[in-house]
Amino acid sequence: MPDFDVAVIGAGAAGLAVASICGGLGLRTALIERGRMGGDRLNHGGVPSRALLAAAQAAAEARRAGRFGLRLPEPEIDWAGVRAHVQGTIARLAPDHGAARYRGMGVEVIEASAHFTDPDRLEAGGRGLTFRRAVIAAGSSPIVPDIPGLDGVPWLTTETLFDLEEPPGHLLVLGGDTIGVEMAQAHARLGCLVTIIDPAPRILAREDEDLAEGVRTALLAEGVTLREGAAVTRFEQLEPDSRQATAGVVAVLTDGTRVAGTHLLLAVGRAPRLAGLDLQAGNIAATPQGVRTRANLRSVSNPRVWAVGSIADPRGIGPRGFTHLASQHAGVVARSMLFRLPGTRLDYAALPRLVATDPELVQVGLTEAEARAAGHRDLRIHRWPLSENDRALAEGRPEGLVKLVISGRGRLLGAGLLAPRAGEMAGTYGLLIGRRLPLSALASLVLPYPSLAEAGTRAAGEFLAPKFLSPFTKRVIGLLKRLP
Repeated sequence: MPDFDVAVIGAGAAGLAVASICGGLGLRTALIERGRMGGDRLNHGGVPSRALLAAAQAAAEARRAGRFGLRLPEPEIDWAGVRAHVQGTIARLAPDHGAARYRGMGVEVIEASAHFTDPDRLEAGGRGLTFRRAVIAAGSSPIVPDIPGLDGVPWLTTETLFDLEEPPGHLLVLGGDTIGVEMAQAHARLGCLVTIIDPAPRILAREDEDLAEGVRTALLAEGVTLREGAAVTRFEQLEPDSRQATAGVVAVLTDGTRVAGTHLLLAVGRAPRLAGLDLQAGNIAATPQGVRTRANLRSVSNPRVWAVGSIADPRGIGPRGFTHLASQHAGVVARSMLFRLPGTRLDYAALPRLVATDPELVQVGLTEAEARAAGHRDLRIHRWPLSENDRALAEGRPEGLVKLVISGRGRLLGAGLLAPRAGEMAGTYGLLIGRRLPLSALASLVLPYPSLAEAGTRAAGEFLAPKFLSPFTKRVIGLLKRLP
């Protein structure tokens, strides 16, 4: 008999979700983690970044109080206090992700690294164990690009950024995608000089251009310097002088421009943690993007193995590096691995992604460009500015946009939101797209007044208005008005 019914490698968001299901169902479950429980979500990702962004938001609101007729002094940034808030948030949430909690569920937590020795066998911390099923949830890590001189200068990733005991004087951010722009705005609001260097023609190149421009405008207004379309040819160490007590970094760009800073943050993406797993011994096929799986997350080469989270590379779908996929992936594994339900597969049609800047940018489903690339014809695009929303005007934040991507048949394919706290509105659009509800369901939704979410109902209502006010409808009303 195998030692375990299910062996889970990795105690990040996806691994914990799978382990809790398996343990709750009474299966003999091993949860193997070589680092800190909670993975990147708790220790280096969503939790500390949102805590830092919240502190930065408070500083920004103090500076913007003048729009309400309030005069407040420039906020004094206590970096030690900010850091205590970030670390304290992690500490308060740690018990929910800790080994004791999962041991209480009947899960055996093994605090060690693991690697495959056979298709049905692992070694963890020098201990050999066999399994009926294994789930690889080892996650991903920040990419360190191959740029000359990088090995000779100090650099940061999100795994080390939140440990800084002093604020950066001038933070150079290499990469203008989600992590880069979030951390750029947070540090700028906390009093740091910030420069983003991005080889792409514009920051947030994957996001809808209309919405990304709103984030770009906000960053520029807060003093962030943008070097878009600029590749780094090499890095050099900046020696300390009378103005700078510690060594810094110089980024030399393709046009010869030299950009100097005190700290360098690498934010060019993430790569799956495949090294050390010895996948070949487990007969587990992989690509540079992760463990190759079918659409139900089952390995294409070893039927005993599944992969979840950012390390999974589903065939025909591709990997996704979002923490909020953990519960969806765990549900797919439960249905396909535990209940053996045929036809189980991932569905990313309503997948949201969030850029947690201020204003926030949320995309649910397809952008306009993605819909066109997917072959959708006769697309209709409908925009509704936040300047038409009563709540936004009352709060002095009229910048923003709702953008609906609608098929020729009137089905919602995607929704983009640029607004304060836009992430809190994403669920409505996810439900609409995921359940294939008609756009009229959004237009008829009754929401508390005034709320930012009303912008979506107004957008849908305005889109449907021409149909409601068509000549045919007017003729019908003309006939009905004669009835007693």
